[in-house]
Amino acid sequence: MNKWYIESGEQGDIVLSTRIRLARNIDEYPFPCKLTKEGKKEVCEKVRDILLSQKYWDFSYTETSTLTKAQAVSLAERHLVSPDFATDSDGALVLTDDEAISIMLCEEDHIRLQVMMSGLALKEAYNVADKVDNIISSGVDYAFDERIGYLTQCPTNLGTAMRASVMLHLPALTKCGQIGKLASTVSKLGLVIRGAHGEGSSPKGAIYQLSNQITLGISEQEALDNLQSITLQLVAQERAAAKSLLENPAQVDEIWRARGILQYARMLTCDEFMELSSLIRLGARSGVFDFDMKKLNELTYSVQPATIKARENQELTAYQRDVIRADAVREIFA
Repeated sequence: MNKWYIESGEQGDIVLSTRIRLARNIDEYPFPCKLTKEGKKEVCEKVRDILLSQKYWDFSYTETSTLTKAQAVSLAERHLVSPDFATDSDGALVLTDDEAISIMLCEEDHIRLQVMMSGLALKEAYNVADKVDNIISSGVDYAFDERIGYLTQCPTNLGTAMRASVMLHLPALTKCGQIGKLASTVSKLGLVIRGAHGEGSSPKGAIYQLSNQITLGISEQEALDNLQSITLQLVAQERAAAKSLLENPAQVDEIWRARGILQYARMLTCDEFMELSSLIRLGARSGVFDFDMKKLNELTYSVQPATIKARENQELTAYQRDVIRADAVREIFA
């Protein structure tokens, strides 16, 4: 079964993916920060039993204590778990084969339900998340207050406890120095733009995450509509900036040089690959050359450092990873 991130959805030349994340807590247990190891195990098993007995999806269940460090960090590289969760040995992960639905148990909250889809698919992803959420809530009572909504460990998630986000490839706006201005503008509209791995992360390869900030005093639908509208505006701005940028022959030359390096390099760092592959995305979507973006999508995840280490199942030096990465990239660009 293909992973969700290999495909290219609506507005997929710029909107790489959509994610809906719901935070939930079970009423009879304290938040995870106050929960004993035995309590965490009870929470994990309660949710596990509900999900493994439903008939809509085939879920796998994995306790984080059974994962190697490389396997856990690889999950974070694929956005299936948070970086903090990858280092926590007391939780569990529920996952579908295509990795479109991932549910972290006993992270910051008892339940962190994520649905991810390719392209711009806010409504579709929310509908799936809502269905899974209803299945879980049929077997447990959520911590909920009529006045302030779902109760969460972090007060910033109170209310809907929903974070909706889109992953955007914005190389032209980045090169034009517009990201800082955009960040200021969207913040006034209740949104935040940051690196692909969320707060504190850098936007490697000009990939950014745009998400809602407000969860209290607003409905899920209002938040989704707002994010959809602003996303489409950013898509239009990126396309206009790219058209102007590529009128400069030097920018087109930079794209072709990137393709040459990826086609022949014998060593590639992860950061170098991300920057060069960003130029390939820009070139392919702008008609500079044809390229199968599904292959590039798969590469983007498969050549991350921990993912390489987990796949090789052995300790590797940075040099060895760079050689393996270059070999994998050359095979695609040959």
